[in-house]
Amino acid sequence: MTEFDQEVAELAGRYGEPRRVDATINDGFFDPIHNPDRVGEVCMIVRRPNRKVLLSIKTFYPRGAYRLPTGGIHHGEGIFDALVRETLEETGLETTIRRFLAAIAYRPRSSPDGPPIFHTFAFLLDEVGGMLEARDREERIEEYREVDPAELPAVADGLERVTSMHSVDIGGDWADWGRFRAVAHRVVHEALAKES
Repeated sequence: MTEFDQEVAELAGRYGEPRRVDATINDGFFDPIHNPDRVGEVCMIVRRPNRKVLLSIKTFYPRGAYRLPTGGIHHGEGIFDALVRETLEETGLETTIRRFLAAIAYRPRSSPDGPPIFHTFAFLLDEVGGMLEARDREERIEEYREVDPAELPAVADGLERVTSMHSVDIGGDWADWGRFRAVAHRVVHEALAKES
């Protein structure tokens, strides 16, 4: 049992049963998985009118490390509320929730049978208005890119190849972060493929 179980069940009833995945990760970085201001994150798969999905890169990321936007779920905040808030903050777009795609629970490789240390909840959103821009400047979003959903495995491949280097911004190694970030892209791709 996790603190998210009840809301996950409610959201599954409204937006479809998500693909549930347990993943093991190297947790050799602080942000986001050990960041005390969040208990998990939402992943926004924003489908634009051209049917492509939105990726972003932040100013401090390794070059080329575009990824699906995510945002933290704060203590006492619901998954749905975080999704609405973070989508506006990170993209400025008005969206409609189409599908609850995935619920990913991460466990450290050192303790794969222990309780999850982090969760990602991924939702397919259709853009219905607004203008693409980060409303929260602290997000440090540098640029957006659009890709066909079929390209998400290649995005995951790129994240898994991020060079090992210590980063003050994430409090650890970029390579571990890249492998962690790749997981959601593969899971989302599989979930979207089942939609087709």
